[in-house]
Amino acid sequence: MQDMQDAQGTQDAQEPHRRIRAAYTGTTITVYQAYAPRLGLPAARDGRFPPAWKRDRMTWIKPSFLWMMYRCGWATKADQECVLAIEIDRTGFDWALANACLSHYDRDVHADQAAWRRELKASPARVQWDPERDLRLQALPHRSLQLGLAGEAARRYADEWTVSITDVTPLAREIHGLVTAGNLDEARRMLPQERPYEPAGGVCP
Repeated sequence: MQDMQDAQGTQDAQEPHRRIRAAYTGTTITVYQAYAPRLGLPAARDGRFPPAWKRDRMTWIKPSFLWMMYRCGWATKADQECVLAIEIDRTGFDWALANACLSHYDRDVHADQAAWRRELKASPARVQWDPERDLRLQALPHRSLQLGLAGEAARRYADEWTVSITDVTPLAREIHGLVTAGNLDEARRMLPQERPYEPAGGVCP
């Protein structure tokens, strides 16, 4: 057990502070969201978001499965009981990153707070870096991406970029059961295979 913990610690130490980690193919990338069943189940059944999905509101997508599990409490939080894996077009994802603004002011990036606010107001997407999580949902020293989509980006996400939608709630519950039982190795083997993702042109705030 100590050897496994040491290996995990070495791996964490080698991770850059910020990195996009995702399951992806040559043309698509998988992101996660959690919804109430009244929205999530029709979306998974039809492979597209239903009319009740509000295209005029900001929506946050998460390439990290474990960060999604942290956010939804392994699909136990109210109105987050249905976890969706949404496969979207990489071109659209990269467009959102290229047109995104940081969700918070950074003096190393923005001239001043007024400039950041102007950029934030004009941008259709927002980048937020949150601590990645381990199987017990404890914070790791490196950060993973959350991407907020609004306006044009939200509409294109729902109506143009989405390739498929899969209900992965049963997977989330099975992995959670293994973690609860202490079977971390088996739980880890069931996780989606995420790897470092480089957007086109390397553009990411």
